[in-house]
Amino acid sequence: MSENAPTLSEVAAHAGVSLATASRALNGSARKVNPELQERVLASAQALGYSPNVQAQAVARGTSNVVALVVGDIADPYFSSIASGVVRVADERGLVVTITATGPYAGEATVARERAALAALRGQRPRAVVLAGSRIAGAETAIPGAADRAAVIGSGAPGLRAVGVDNRGGAAALARELLALGYEDIAVLAGPDELVTVRDRVDGFLSVLPDATVVNAEFTRDGGHRAMTELLASGARPDCVFAVSDVMAIGAMAALREAGIAPGEGIGVAGFDDIPLVGDVTPALTSVALPLADIGARALELALADEAPDASAVAAEVHVRASTPRR
Repeated sequence: MSENAPTLSEVAAHAGVSLATASRALNGSARKVNPELQERVLASAQALGYSPNVQAQAVARGTSNVVALVVGDIADPYFSSIASGVVRVADERGLVVTITATGPYAGEATVARERAALAALRGQRPRAVVLAGSRIAGAETAIPGAADRAAVIGSGAPGLRAVGVDNRGGAAALARELLALGYEDIAVLAGPDELVTVRDRVDGFLSVLPDATVVNAEFTRDGGHRAMTELLASGARPDCVFAVSDVMAIGAMAALREAGIAPGEGIGVAGFDDIPLVGDVTPALTSVALPLADIGARALELALADEAPDASAVAAEVHVRASTPRR
């Protein structure tokens, strides 16, 4: 035996079988191996300390025990909450999750990173792919090597299974709730308009309040801070702002404090997603709740299903908190 890690050829020689037989016995080929030969190969592998090559197993089986999750910014609680649901289902199925993050949205660079990440998955031959990044209007999504075991979260892409989210309906429900609380002049702090999630949330809100001012910025905490700062610098003093994500809303609250305006008391603030920390900020943030972990779990179950079931969009629910007191 060589001083380096034992090779498959050495295992085959030790067991007295062909290289092809050893490969089929250890790498999970669909072709059956005689039980006696299988035992000899396994015993030789153990005696020599041989570890099967995971990629070789994937090639032999045509798939692997790996589930690939592609997200945007992993630091964003929205994506980490979705990931927790994917991991939960993977654990139940005896699968391993690998996570690739394309980073905060940066236009065409994000599209390129996503395509590169999906192309790299071909070599891993994942059992399933879940794509949770923000969809970009007009951008094609192709998932190589796993097209029949893939699901996207949000607006779907042609030929791919999708877990729909009622972003439009949730934003419209929030607008109606804010009107019922007595707010009349409400501005929208939005992310980039080409993001489908942003567009759906803005359109849903404007379907109820068509004259609301919209300020676009990055779909991040800093973007919310910048949009709020720009809105105040313009001389506008709305009685409430709707940020299209909770992290943007948290940034907006910081900008209000810096301007000497108390969030909630001076200007109401509402967000979207209902990430776990919104109840811990001061004041607690009104938000449109999505069951993010359940959405992640549903996406992986959908990707793994033999047949895609008919599914309606995941409903959103408005949770009113101290950041939007009644006027």
